[in-house]
Amino acid sequence: MKIILDTHIFLWAISDPDRLSSRVQEIIRDAKNEVLLSIISIWEIAVKSSLGKLEVPRPAVAFVQRQLAAHRRGILLLRFSHLSALEKLPWHHRDPFDRLLLAQCLEEGASLVTVDKELHRYDDVEILS
Repeated sequence: MKIILDTHIFLWAISDPDRLSSRVQEIIRDAKNEVLLSIISIWEIAVKSSLGKLEVPRPAVAFVQRQLAAHRRGILLLRFSHLSALEKLPWHHRDPFDRLLLAQCLEEGASLVTVDKELHRYDDVEILS
């Protein structure tokens, strides 16, 4: 199964895994699953860190790189096909980072791991929490 982690799930997984449900912990640990962090989440971490809205070790991008390597997680880059999917999404949710993650899930056939209840309104994306 292809899994994309929402930004907060990634941060919890590396800093406070007890905040994750046992189901999510199992999904992330299962070697059969392809667990990815989107470049969108890395962008979100960099933006929020630079604005002082998120406390992570600085520089934030280097911190994320180290964590990805330590936890053996791949990165999902942004492609034109993801942006095409984004244009078709209904406006149930206004957060641009979340909308891009949803578009990537749609285009990649991936499930999104998140606790954001608003994202459950998108019927075409499997939400795992």
